[in-house]
Amino acid sequence: MKGLLVFGRSGQVATELARLAPEARFLGRDQAELTDAAACAAAIRASGCTAVLNAAAYTAVDRAESEPELAHAINADAPAAMARTAAEIGVPFLHISTDYVFDGSGERPWSETDPTGPLGVYGATKLAGERGIAAAGGQWAILRTSWVFSAHGANFLKTMLRLGAEREELRVVADQQGGPTPAGDIAAACLAMLGAMRADAARGGIYHFAGGPDTSWAGFAREIMAQAGLSCRVTDISTADYPTPARRPVNSRLNCAAISRDFGIGRPDWRAGLAKVLQELKT
Repeated sequence: MKGLLVFGRSGQVATELARLAPEARFLGRDQAELTDAAACAAAIRASGCTAVLNAAAYTAVDRAESEPELAHAINADAPAAMARTAAEIGVPFLHISTDYVFDGSGERPWSETDPTGPLGVYGATKLAGERGIAAAGGQWAILRTSWVFSAHGANFLKTMLRLGAEREELRVVADQQGGPTPAGDIAAACLAMLGAMRADAARGGIYHFAGGPDTSWAGFAREIMAQAGLSCRVTDISTADYPTPARRPVNSRLNCAAISRDFGIGRPDWRAGLAKVLQELKT
């Protein structure tokens, strides 16, 4: 996609975006420090871009509890400044957000219009970023996603592969439900949304996108072991059995009907995505 400026260069989604849109310009922190909102705005003004995508974030969920100011600067202040600048120069802005903006209550999948209620600093800073973007004016969209995995960086899949090769049994949380989402599918969805937004200035808003079918972390882990040919046994445990500094939402299911209706983007089968990632890791 010519004219696309992407914040983020080495993350999971940014890596996949570089494959799908090599003609885009990708900014790492050496070119636009995310803790400096003014520097992010200046990078947009100097780029001559025709669209902006923020694929960068502070994603260390537990560490955010002890680094709230840093998480807020990256997840809230920077994207709000990006959105304001994109609005000033008249180009569409797309930002990737998270299921952690919800409190995880209930049994049904979360819709875009449901009340938010983050449980920790990470979710709170991502929600603050969403609100800053919505207040910026201009043409913007927010894509909330969940449980991202790929062959790149640190993620649940790669952790399970490493531990599964070392151990006979893994105890994995089974009472948190959500949709594992391949980073490659997120990248493709972002590019499709931005293409539609550039063609129609009325397009935008908040959308949900996650892999299907919904499962638990333990269910995800079992599929990883099965597809990878690992004999490691996965034993279900509860969230209470695995305490962490940050609370996680128990229900991370996302209702993805709106993105299908408005952009024709369906939920990817994460099991097929897992097979592709495992093949990539082998090669």
